Amino acid sequence: MQNSTPDKVSLRSFPFTFWMAIIFEFFERGSYYGVMSILSVYLTNELDFTKSSVGVIKSTIQPLLYFLPILTGAIADRMGYRKTFMVAFSLLGLGYFLTSQSTEYSAVFASLVIMGLGAGTFKPIVSGTIAKVTDENTSSVGFGIFYWTINLGAFLFPLVIVPWLKTMDWSYVMLASAICTGSMLLPTIFIYKEPKREVQAKESFSKVAKDIFSKIAVVFMDWRFILFILIYSMFWILYFQMFDSVLWYVQAFVDATPLNNFINSTFGTNWTFQIEHVTVINAGAIILLQIVISAIVRRTKALPTMLAGISIATLGMAILSISTSIWVFMAGIFIFSIGEMTAHPKFISYLGLIAKKDKKATYMGFGFLYGVFGSGIGGIVGALLYLKFIDNPMIELVRTALSKANSGIILADNCTIKQALAAGESIGLSKDAIALAAHPSTLWLIFAGIGVCCVIGLILYEKLIGTRETSK
Repeated sequence: MQNSTPDKVSLRSFPFTFWMAIIFEFFERGSYYGVMSILSVYLTNELDFTKSSVGVIKSTIQPLLYFLPILTGAIADRMGYRKTFMVAFSLLGLGYFLTSQSTEYSAVFASLVIMGLGAGTFKPIVSGTIAKVTDENTSSVGFGIFYWTINLGAFLFPLVIVPWLKTMDWSYVMLASAICTGSMLLPTIFIYKEPKREVQAKESFSKVAKDIFSKIAVVFMDWRFILFILIYSMFWILYFQMFDSVLWYVQAFVDATPLNNFINSTFGTNWTFQIEHVTVINAGAIILLQIVISAIVRRTKALPTMLAGISIATLGMAILSISTSIWVFMAGIFIFSIGEMTAHPKFISYLGLIAKKDKKATYMGFGFLYGVFGSGIGGIVGALLYLKFIDNPMIELVRTALSKANSGIILADNCTIKQALAAGESIGLSKDAIALAAHPSTLWLIFAGIGVCCVIGLILYEKLIGTRETSK
């Protein structure tokens, strides 16, 4: 009898092309998260954009990363992975470079859209390469290494590279990302080996696009599927605050001195916590605990595990409302991260139960829509809520104080908090006094409420609609 026991998998089990894809992923994700760890603050504080306008940018470029792969993946299968990688890295390098050189809103917006097009093009071909160069025996470990690499890049770049570059100029972060992604063109051209792929029929791109959009129509006409995605997207509205409202909050309210003193006295360093380290907490938690948590929930049912994870993440968001202490903040983000890594892996399992059996592959391919809706709504909603509960009350306090002091200074209706703080300081108002007008606790409780709505929505969905098996 033939031995069916799988061969032991080691690092040597993977071909050279696999490791090329891992390197590509590390530099692309490191560049992306390095930029995203500071982008919202860079745009508001360094370029003086309004938070609402930044929310529009973020709600445009982030959905591209989730939606574009359905188009670029199909194109890559016909054009070839090497050529598609070349297009992706060219767009990424160009987008980051133009962003580093731009200061006008329209130019920055356009530059970031170019970057988003590159990231959306890159996403399906790197995972496609991993899928094509691994087999049934090596696939699980291969994708484990792949996902670990994503978080390693998201951890190291904001932790080490971004703070160093910021000491010279904030725009150098974007420039470094342009170099890291643009330089990947060289190994793509001269080293990367095209993985074996099925011979595609000689179909025009218009026919391919028509097929893709017909699938989109089928999915969007299935109200059961779209409703579930929309409910689950509420959780991802919270996640995307890590790159927007959370960063603004940390810079304005969180004093990291106790953490700095603890680390520096313990290790004899001269380290300081900065806004880019917010994403480091999330990535670091995943690196440390994902394997452990995955093992714990491996045999648990999909929906109860999702509910538990989202509840934990919601608790983490609510904890931010307790205090502006750095310790409370870190605890909140860490707990949120535990909830994220508990809930999301089970999302795919539950999605399979909702999908129509004869169209399961199509439905599973559109599971990414949670990211489209979550980031598309999250960027704008986060900015508007932050303005309502943080910036606007502070601006009104300054405006009233200026009037009472007969200063002659008039704040425009669309003035930024930076301008208001400067005006307040000109009449002796300290930043701490102005900050007392803000309502950060309310902001985080509202976001926690969105998480609660997500949990309730999923429970009602299961009770009233259910999976296709339970609803028969």
